[in-house]
Amino acid sequence: MTERIAKRLARAGVCSRREGERLIAEGRVTLDGKKVTTPATLVDEDARIAVDGRPVAEPEAPRLWRYHKPRGLIATHRDPQGRPTLFDALPAGMPRVVSVGRLDIESEGLILLTNDGALARHLELPA
Repeated sequence: MTERIAKRLARAGVCSRREGERLIAEGRVTLDGKKVTTPATLVDEDARIAVDGRPVAEPEAPRLWRYHKPRGLIATHRDPQGRPTLFDALPAGMPRVVSVGRLDIESEGLILLTNDGALARHLELPA
């Protein structure tokens, strides 16, 4: 099975796919010792990927967490207005996760988090 290198970086918890594309454009990603020049590069399970010279670990198995989001936190990784996010409030040591859906800043309640973007997308779709 092959996949785009930016997706592999995201599944390994290094960054989001868009951030992976930026790292590639900046020349910071190597594949088998050679600089990657396009995010369309396909990789397989045996690929040796490094970012800034540090090897990228194998992706973790998909996991799912429940999180009770209190009022006052927003469900986004970065807020241009500087408001606190639910990702800022997660316990130290959590892997990089994405939310399944969103709750607005004034809502509180259960939200699902996962380390697998494809799983999040599948759970969000009504089909």
